[in-house]
Amino acid sequence: MRVRRRVVWTAAALAAALGATACGGGSGDSGTTDGGDVVRIGIAEPRHLVPSNATESAGAQVLAALYTPLVEFDADKRPYEVAAESIESADNRVWTVKLKDGFTFHNGEPVVADSYLNAWNHAAYGPNGNGGGYFFEQIQGYDDMQSEDPDGEGPQKAPTPKARKLTGLRKVDNQTFTITLAGPFAEFESVLGYHVFSPLPNAAWSSDGVLKEDFEQAPIGNGPFKMKGTWEHDSKIEVERYDAYPGDKPKVRGVRFGIYQQLPTQYADLVAGNVDVVPTVPTENLSNAPADLGDRFKKSPFSSFQFLAFPTYQPEFAKPEVRKAISMAIDRDEIVKSVFKDSQTSARAFVSPVVAGARPDTCGEACQFDPARARAAYQAAGGSARLQISYNGDGGHQAWIEATCNQLRTNLGVECVATPESKFADLLEKVERRTPVGMFRMAWTMDYPSMQNYLGPLYGTDGSSNYYGYRNPDFDRLVREGVRAPNQAEAIKKYQQAEEILVRDMPVIPLRFGQNNFGHSERVRDVELDLFGRVDLLKIRTTG
Repeated sequence: MRVRRRVVWTAAALAAALGATACGGGSGDSGTTDGGDVVRIGIAEPRHLVPSNATESAGAQVLAALYTPLVEFDADKRPYEVAAESIESADNRVWTVKLKDGFTFHNGEPVVADSYLNAWNHAAYGPNGNGGGYFFEQIQGYDDMQSEDPDGEGPQKAPTPKARKLTGLRKVDNQTFTITLAGPFAEFESVLGYHVFSPLPNAAWSSDGVLKEDFEQAPIGNGPFKMKGTWEHDSKIEVERYDAYPGDKPKVRGVRFGIYQQLPTQYADLVAGNVDVVPTVPTENLSNAPADLGDRFKKSPFSSFQFLAFPTYQPEFAKPEVRKAISMAIDRDEIVKSVFKDSQTSARAFVSPVVAGARPDTCGEACQFDPARARAAYQAAGGSARLQISYNGDGGHQAWIEATCNQLRTNLGVECVATPESKFADLLEKVERRTPVGMFRMAWTMDYPSMQNYLGPLYGTDGSSNYYGYRNPDFDRLVREGVRAPNQAEAIKKYQQAEEILVRDMPVIPLRFGQNNFGHSERVRDVELDLFGRVDLLKIRTTG
């Protein structure tokens, strides 16, 4: 299938969840010159630290220290203002944002309306290739800022876009700006909680609309922590408390993000006392974690969704009947029990149960384990005699990928090969180039609490994270109608109809909904992970 794509294929927010938070390498030594109130958190090597281009979990965790969003979410997942004083709209189309006084960037510059407008225009301009650029598509003028790839074959030279700035953004005064959307969007205030909508200081720019090449090596934000030194790739990122921060103050002096290549190495450092927080306990350590950590092994709700994706543009996966048969050949419950020790739940729907409107078992018979029927359907549809599942080797996925392959061998009578790539970034790059990788492991963590966030980015024709070449005009239409609905209840009806199209087409195989399984050292307390899989850096404190 040939899909109309933006010229720059962007990396997605799907590294979130259990894969891209994968780490390992070993920079978790306990030495620090900052005293006992610096906490040490294990992460993977981020892909980027520019907010509009950092769409995976490691980058998101660091950016949560450096930037404060316009809104955050309460226990009921409703947005409330943080950097914003107010966000109002009479018609869900024209939104007025008034900023709180007192916020400054870490270099002392005041945070003003232009800080947002300049950052958002850069984010939305297609040739800049920002991974989070897609999230600005609701704003008037976005389409004119994109270069189109008319034949859908991926990156290539294309005409310069018609415009460099969003016509829907207008400065009212230094503390106020308006956002005009292409159409009404009742949930737009929630969208503004995603870090891609962060502001940038004047110091970020080499010229109008041109970001300094080295800015992300030491980003300057408006958050509770500021960079200490520069990003030491594959080693560490250090931040320290920003004393001029006007919001709730952190209870620790700083955070040292130790960068790992392998989760088991990170976990071993936790047990040895060389790192304070491991956000994801490796699958192979789930059984022994209670004994190793006692009450320092913890669980909490998480918005992650794990799935296997089909390159639907390849002939062997072009038929929905083939894709459904493969799904029916997988015993999700057995893998959850034997590999994940019941630390996750089987997914038989495309939307996480943590958001309003999600329904269980929407996938129906296609997600029910039925090996006899699966084999018959696979053979009738002319399924290939050889299957391949590619995955990132840095994320602790080998055990469940191999278990899945074993089930497909047994239940479909095919050869199945599990193929690791060293990093998630390497896997994404191959998929973006449409290098044959077979089925591939993907995951998604919500950017904001809405069904739309589990649908549009992942399966929309121009979705930022539609790596599978899936295209269905009816699906696109229903998602658009949901976005334009006058309220959440009406939006949910449209989103649920869109999900039913996914059940029919099966572009991916839902596998599991996750939970946070994390551990911490005796040095720290009040450790919490949120629905986005991020350590709450305002609550964590040292025991001393």
